[in-house]
Amino acid sequence: MSRAMRAFSRSLPMLLLRSHQAVMAQFRPVLRANGITEQQWRVLRALSSVDEARISRLAELTLISKPSLSRLLPALEARRLVRRSATEDDGRGASIRIAPAGTALIGKVAPHSEARYRAIGAAIGDDAMAQLYDLLPRLAERLEASAGPLASASLPTAAAAPAPRRPATPRSTSAEAAAPKRRVAGRA
Repeated sequence: MSRAMRAFSRSLPMLLLRSHQAVMAQFRPVLRANGITEQQWRVLRALSSVDEARISRLAELTLISKPSLSRLLPALEARRLVRRSATEDDGRGASIRIAPAGTALIGKVAPHSEARYRAIGAAIGDDAMAQLYDLLPRLAERLEASAGPLASASLPTAAAAPAPRRPATPRSTSAEAAAPKRRVAGRA
């Protein structure tokens, strides 16, 4: 017995992704005008809310993987927007903090960012914005808290899901395989 899958237009991951893209389209011009990427902005915003953070904590705060953070932090350091220092308890670890130039950049972008928030609020209404601020964190918290039972409740087992078949490839005869390959003029 198989149930039909919900309509693609009602796919929660796709609706959230589409909403994310629509919201970020409002902010990208502001970030671009200030020479900063979305990920770099997330790092600066996260660091502005804490005194300092190790890379693992920064990864949690920004939802950016540790390898990606390791690649983007040098650019922020080069622009003197963040500072990295060895941690006192572990000389191998690094602690990241926002630098004065990073704080200044946030101050420069903040009025434009807040204007975008007001425009979004005007587009969907203040009540809808308040509902989003309530529902989205609640959704994440509940799904993260119950990841075990919810994640495995109705997943098909490996036996139930057949492996995808690879398309057949034409076999060559031994004579074809031994024949020299012809080169087309003008091609390397």
